[in-house]
Order: sequence, then structure tokens, then C-alpha cells
Amino acid sequence: MTSAARPDRWQADPAAGLAGGVDGPDLVRRLAGVALDAAATGARDRGGPVPAGGPDAVARAVRAACPDVLPEEGAGAEAALTAVLRALAAGAADPADPLCAAHLHGPPLAVAAAADLVASMINPSMDSWDQAPAATELERLVTAAVADLAYPGRPSADAVVTTGATESNLVALLLARERAAAPVHLVCSDEAHHSVPRAAWLLGLPTPVTVPTRDGRLRPDDLAAALDRTSGPHVVAATAGTTSRGIVDPLPAIAEVAATYRAHLHVDAAYGGGVLFSDTRRGLLAGLDRADTVALDLHKLGWQPLAAGLLAVADGTLLAPLALRADYLNADDDTGAGLPDLLGRSLRTSRRPDVVKIATTFLALGRAGLGRLTDRCCAAAEDAAGQIDRRPGLRLLSRPELSTVLFRPVAADRLGDRTGDELVAGIRRSLLSSGRAVLGRATVPGPAGRGRLWLKLTLLNPHVTGADLTRLLDLVEQAADRLTRAPRGVADGASTAE
Repeated sequence: MTSAARPDRWQADPAAGLAGGVDGPDLVRRLAGVALDAAATGARDRGGPVPAGGPDAVARAVRAACPDVLPEEGAGAEAALTAVLRALAAGAADPADPLCAAHLHGPPLAVAAAADLVASMINPSMDSWDQAPAATELERLVTAAVADLAYPGRPSADAVVTTGATESNLVALLLARERAAAPVHLVCSDEAHHSVPRAAWLLGLPTPVTVPTRDGRLRPDDLAAALDRTSGPHVVAATAGTTSRGIVDPLPAIAEVAATYRAHLHVDAAYGGGVLFSDTRRGLLAGLDRADTVALDLHKLGWQPLAAGLLAVADGTLLAPLALRADYLNADDDTGAGLPDLLGRSLRTSRRPDVVKIATTFLALGRAGLGRLTDRCCAAAEDAAGQIDRRPGLRLLSRPELSTVLFRPVAADRLGDRTGDELVAGIRRSLLSSGRAVLGRATVPGPAGRGRLWLKLTLLNPHVTGADLTRLLDLVEQAADRLTRAPRGVADGASTAE
């Protein structure tokens, strides 16, 4: 037995023990019990979807738990796990709580979290086969499955693993630029995710052309007009599930326009890509397979721990610009001898084995199981919209396409633009500060182009119930009533008594 594997070494000092090897799992099992107990205690301390009191209260609690985060002598593994993880859980925004519905930040599945723990223990580094033999093959299997989801029956399709849509969008624009062998002009809507124009800036591309949307959707005629007045080559970025409203652009018509102008078509489907799992809703993404590149994000409608992004490409040869040689990782003679080359699969060198949790989830639930979870989230949004419609004190913006619902109190409309928006913002901050609920916000153009602020529910919890939604809407109406009766200046909600 090697010294690294001798149990007596880590029994004496478990904080310095190693997670891998033959004996490492026993140590992790012991410490995982301590960690999970601390997390459960912290969640009970929190008692809701988010800690009460706001940033200052949370900062004080964390500093009390960790007064010196790098002491001269350590506290030991169990004490450190208890202090840090109890404080983390007590001060967390819990996406598994049904009243935490603000962002595209879904609750991870337990099976994915368990797989991720073991992946962290074994710690494959996805930059060379000799650091990740089995993980390399798992990645090949998962990327092939995802490529087939986005491009059914197309053998030339491929996919690579990313940290999320921000990286996927960056890589997509890079591939479009290299394919054109010239700077490309990005044309996207004003509802495109901020990472899309930011990627153009990072790559030194010309200033993007932003097309104003009507009802949050990129219209093909407006896109064609923008391409007419913009020099090529072009890359068109459409969105399948906008961040603010969950809207899917008309992909078949946009694909026609892009083809007419010989533009590279990229679809940011970070949010809406999850409906590919669903037999009943995948039609929302008709035309997606006509895109050259597609960004997907399985830490949204995929319920993975961060991070779990992918970029699918219609033709694997598009990935050629990512090729790189580093003799210590992918020497020519090694690849010639059959060792897989991982460097050409990412912009990153060292990268986590995020594919392990994805592979485990795919195998555990299958496409149909993931589709059922997606359908539940979309059905919850439809339920919420129906409940809002039946409440005279609330106004629904529009029927949901995915799992996002925008609404606001009718009282905000009566108060005028500025004061009404202050009420909406105050409701959100009041519930956040009290720890009762976490809602999102979105600004949507109103009459004469003026933006109005709306409350946003982003429902990614497949276990949320109609009763949960009723409770959430009750809290909104109670906060609206309280704040409309509050003295002027208190409507920010941060200091309003609950």
C-alpha cells in the first residue's frame, strides 16, 4: 500500500486526505455525511427560499462563521465543513424552493449532484486522454447524443462541451469568423442575450447591428432590412427562449433570410433547447436544425449543477479552427497511435469533467424522462398565467411560450410609468428582503416605446405545484397592497415591515 493510500494517514488528519485512490471514497463518505448534515442545518436556519435581511445580514453571518478564512493553523475538516457549509446553505438562494423563481438557474437533480461529487473526486482533466480515459469516451457519447437532438439524422453534426451559453456564443462567433476568413458583421435582436454582442466585442468584430423587436420577437422582414444595409459577411443570431420573456424567434423564416444572404446562422437556445427532450413541445424549435451552430445549456431545462453548456454544430468540420498542438498533451505520434485529441474540443485547456453528470442524468431519465420534467415546468407557467388572469388585482403580459411568466399589479398601471415601476421594483425587493420569495424583473416596451417594469416568474422547478403558485401570487398581492398604502419613499421595500 502506498503512503498516499494508507488509511492511518488520513484518519489522523482527514483535512489533508486525498479523495481519490482506493481508500479516498471512504474518507469522502465520512466527510460527506458531515457536509450534508451542515447543509441541512443551514437550510433549516434559512427557513425559506432566500435569507432574510439583505446583503449586510448575510455578510455578517458569513463573517461570523468564518472570522479568519485563512488561519495560521486549520480548524480541521469536520469543523471547517460544518462552519462553511452551514453558512453557505443558510445564506443561499435555493432554486429548489418553489418560491424561488427569478432566474434561469434551475435546481439540480440529486442524481446529477451525486455524479458530480464522484467526478470531483476522480478529477479527470479534459485536456488529454491520459488524464481522462473513461471521461473522454463519455464525452464522445454525450456530444454525439446532443448533436443528434439538435440535428436529427445528420451524421456530420457534432457538439462540444462548454461552461454555458456565454462560452457557446463566443465559440460560435469565432467559428463563423474563421469560416468566413474575414471579420463578420453580427446582426441580432435587441432581445438577444448580452453575451452575444459581448462575444463580438471580445473577438474584435465590427459593432453589432441590433434589430428592434416587436412583441419581443425578431421579425424576418426587419432582419432582412438590417442585412440589406449591413456589409457582409454576416452572422445572424436568433434566440430560442429569450431571457426576459421566454420567447422563441420564428426560426424557419429566419433561416430562410439567413440563407438568402449566405449568413452564418447561430441560435442561442440556452433556455429553449430543453424542449428538444419533449415530444409535445419540441415543435416550438422547428427550424433549429437549419442553424449552423446552436448554444444549449443543461443547467436550465436540464437540471444540472453548474456548469453544463454545449455548442452543437451542423458540420463537425466547423470545429477545425479549435485545433491546437501541445506536445505534452497531444503529440502527433500519440494521436497517430490512436490517443484521442481533446485540445481541439474546447477553447480551454484544463476543464472539469462536466460531461459525467450529464451522462449519468441522460442514462437515469432518458429523453422521455427529461421531456416530462420540461413539460411540467411549462405546464406550471400555464397554470401561473391562468391564476394571474383570474385575479383582478394582477395583469398578465402574455401567455407563456416556455416557462416564463410576466405580470404586474394593476395598481402599478394606475400610478403612471415611473411610480408604477417603483411599485413593481418595491414588491420584488420587499419579498427578497423578507426572505419570503425571489421573483425576477424585466423591462418591456410600452406605449410610445417607454419601457415598463414587470415581475417575472422563471419556473424551472418541475415539482412546483398550483398551491405553491397561489401562495406566491398571494404574497405579491399582499406586498402590493402594503406598499401602495406606505408613505412615499418607502416603496423601495427594503425597509418595509413584513
